[in-house]
Amino acid sequence: MGHREDLLEGAKRCLLEKGYARTTARDIVAASGANLASIGYHYGSKDALMRQAVIASSEEWGASVAEAPAAGDAAPPADADPLERFAASWDKVLQRISTEREFIAAQVEVLGLLPRDAGLREAIGEVLPEGGEGLVAVFEGVPDTEVDADAARVVGSFYQALLTGLMVQSLITPDAMPSGADLADALRRVTAGEVLGRK
Repeated sequence: MGHREDLLEGAKRCLLEKGYARTTARDIVAASGANLASIGYHYGSKDALMRQAVIASSEEWGASVAEAPAAGDAAPPADADPLERFAASWDKVLQRISTEREFIAAQVEVLGLLPRDAGLREAIGEVLPEGGEGLVAVFEGVPDTEVDADAARVVGSFYQALLTGLMVQSLITPDAMPSGADLADALRRVTAGEVLGRK
C-alpha cells in the first residue's frame, strides 16, 4: 500500500481505538507508519482524513453484513414471507451489532458530532442516499442496481433510522435488545393496528 492507503487504514484503526474526536494527527501517523506531512498532501487535513475513515469504515461494515452467512438457520428462500426475510436479515445485523462494540461506539460518537461539524455532516450527507440503497439491497437480497430509486429513498431511510436506533440502544441496554422476530412482530402489529389493544 502507498501512504494514502496506509493513512486511511491508520485512521480507521484510530477511529475504533480512540474515537473520532480524540484521534490526533500524530495518532494516525503512529498507526499508519506514514509521516505527518503526508496527511496534508493526500487528504488536505486530519479532519478530512477522519471523515473519509468514517465513511470507509461504514461502507466496509455494510458490505461485510451483506456477505455474512445468515444467523442461526439458513436464510429464508427468496420467495419467503417478507416479514420472515425481514426478521432473518435483522438477526444478521443484530449479531454484528452485539459483537462489534468499538465500531458501534465510533458510529454513535460521530452522530453526536454532526450538529456542530458542518464538514462531517456534509461528507456523510453525500453518501447517505447510497447507504440507504445498499440497506434496501441487503434486506431484499438483491443487487443494489435493482433497487428502485423511490424505494431506496423511503425504505432506505426507514432501515437507516432503525439501524441507528438499534446501535444506540445496544450501547445503553445491550441485554435488552430485540431479535429480528421481535422487530418483524412490531412491524406487523403497527401495520395491522394491533397496538395498545386496538384491532
